[in-house]
Amino acid sequence: MFVLLGVLVACDNIPEDERLIYVKPAAVSRTVLIEDFTGQRCVNCPNATEAIEQLIEQYGDSGVIAVGIHSGPFARNTNGTTLPLWTAEGDEYFSYFGVEQQPSGMVNRLSVSNYTDWPALVYNEIQQTAPLSIQLEVELNEETRSLAVTSSMMATDGNVNGKLQLWLVEDSIVSPQYMPDGKPMRDYVHNHVFRQSINGTWGEDVSIPEGEKRAIQSSMDIAEAYDMDRLSVVAFVYNSTGVLQAAKIRIKNL
Repeated sequence: MFVLLGVLVACDNIPEDERLIYVKPAAVSRTVLIEDFTGQRCVNCPNATEAIEQLIEQYGDSGVIAVGIHSGPFARNTNGTTLPLWTAEGDEYFSYFGVEQQPSGMVNRLSVSNYTDWPALVYNEIQQTAPLSIQLEVELNEETRSLAVTSSMMATDGNVNGKLQLWLVEDSIVSPQYMPDGKPMRDYVHNHVFRQSINGTWGEDVSIPEGEKRAIQSSMDIAEAYDMDRLSVVAFVYNSTGVLQAAKIRIKNL
């Protein structure tokens, strides 16, 4: 009994700020986001798509996430009418980031660049660790076509301040595309096509102290024009320095 009492007294004498030792979270691999500003009348855009596919093959779909944003003059007919994959939000991004030619895009929103520069930019970005992790969960009601998304984030390297952006993208869309030979391919297959934002055009604010977690829930109704079997959610956190981390999840397990 006296021995036990001595141990308890000794423990009470340890200063409070020395009782717990903070352990920094483990480093997180960075997933790189490519925003590809493309258009169905852009004859060189299939070359950019091929470059993206090579990068995904090299680094895996957990290393590189691409989103094809159909926007700008090549997403319209010569009379100004929009082509099937054009979106108003895509045009807003196109104008905001000052895209002057197509194909071009951004790797982690560092700057607008030509697709020939993407391999080097992706390589540089993927060597770095990310300051946070992002885990996605989706719940789909196929009858009502309603989608709920839970974005679970943890700051692993410093405090994270920025915006969480959620996008709906669709794969395997068969729609015409002008090719490098100047001729249209009627049955061209478009992948990772931007359809719409889920939580607003510019996302929502997020602030996470290092070592802490945040979970944000978002929801939307899926338009009848979208094929639920081919849809994914792309999530990324960004601030003035660029994209900090990205993640992607299919809404259905096929």
